[in-house]
Amino acid sequence: MAIAAEPDADLLRLGGFSGHDVPEDDLLRACVHCGMCLPSCPTYRLTGQEMSSPRGRLWLMRAVADDRLDLLDPLFDEQMYQCLNCRACEAVCPSGVRYGPLVEASRAQLEQHRPPRSLPARVLRSALMGWLFADAPHFRLAIGATRFYQRSGLQKLARATGMLKLLRMDEMEAMLPPISRKSLIPGDERWPADRTDGTVRQAHLFNGCIMGTVFANVNRAAARVVARNGADIDVPVGQQCCGALQVHAGMMDDARMLAQRNIDAFERFGDDPIIVTAAGCGAALKEYGHLLKDDPAYAARAARFSARVRDVNEYLAERDLVPPPVAVRKTVTYQEPCHLAHAQRITAQPRKLLKSIRGLQLVEMKESSLCCGSAGIYNLIRKEMADELGDRKARHVLETSAVEVITANPGCAMQLRASLQRNGGRARVRYLVELLDEAYGGARTKRSIVGRAARAAKSTLPGG
Repeated sequence: MAIAAEPDADLLRLGGFSGHDVPEDDLLRACVHCGMCLPSCPTYRLTGQEMSSPRGRLWLMRAVADDRLDLLDPLFDEQMYQCLNCRACEAVCPSGVRYGPLVEASRAQLEQHRPPRSLPARVLRSALMGWLFADAPHFRLAIGATRFYQRSGLQKLARATGMLKLLRMDEMEAMLPPISRKSLIPGDERWPADRTDGTVRQAHLFNGCIMGTVFANVNRAAARVVARNGADIDVPVGQQCCGALQVHAGMMDDARMLAQRNIDAFERFGDDPIIVTAAGCGAALKEYGHLLKDDPAYAARAARFSARVRDVNEYLAERDLVPPPVAVRKTVTYQEPCHLAHAQRITAQPRKLLKSIRGLQLVEMKESSLCCGSAGIYNLIRKEMADELGDRKARHVLETSAVEVITANPGCAMQLRASLQRNGGRARVRYLVELLDEAYGGARTKRSIVGRAARAAKSTLPGG
């Protein structure tokens, strides 16, 4: 074997896997190789190759665990990272195989044992995962510069002069949506509840990195809708990015540090719900219990944290929704984010909310839950396959009469927008909570308490 070094006594070993974050043997053995997952797998649908299916990848994991395949075999590396980790296979598996944790652990093994990357690759990885996506203020700073680029005229100049094509950044830059005018900074805004029954409820918004900056207005819309349905909602200070990108990249220790900081930030609010507006973030937060299961200081706290997490659509659908008073007369279609439909199994709730809006016509699209190709940063590092999936999704949208595509995840929103533009589609891409907020009258009829007043009001909350 290429990784012949003997692990320390306190580290795990399973055949060709060793060290920390070894794929769990009982999870591997749960697969009976029935093939029910094949039709749901986007990479298998595109390639038709067994190795590009969940069953094929689980066979490769089992082969490494049994010392029949070298961990550093290029085929193993390719298949672990070709996977979008969309979790569609989990939703249809009759044996209940938890595929997501297995592929994430396999990537962690590759990152532990592979030869060092080139210096430019290490610098880029450190800049993205260590500086940008691991620190919320850093991310706000970077998005502030991008916002200036969009609003100052530099974007128009760069596109008109062909500079972006020269730098081979034109397709990547085209994915940028219009960035919200002002980032949502934890502690700076809160929304008091509309109460009709005298009940006092609290909820707390998980801000996220992209959602709190690029899509900050979506977070504000979600907060307004939650407040209209009877809960005071704020944005706790101290929270960081969710760690999903680090988990997907095999950087488990980095993800654990972010998880610990988020648990610390929200723990002082008891059992109040934690509201999430990004499907990928919500799936990651709900799995903190698994991520920190071996941490004696955080295992139980992580499980309690995860039990509090609710996707905003899940949270609203659990309640007797205050009827939205404004009719929204348009035809829409709904694109299901993978980590909402498959990882969190939230499929009926968004449709229930859409049907609560007067005047709205929902037209179902084909393959609404098939991955759009975003998958974190997959559409940047594996662009060809991501574009093929995005084009497939765009064609299905074009087959409907929808003027808007409704989704619930930032990566999906950006991928859909770029794919529709590439295929001549004019449908607008929006979040479900934006539609609900429109049906409640929007920001003009309910504004947040901001600045010093928000911080003063927050001090009256439990744990404030």
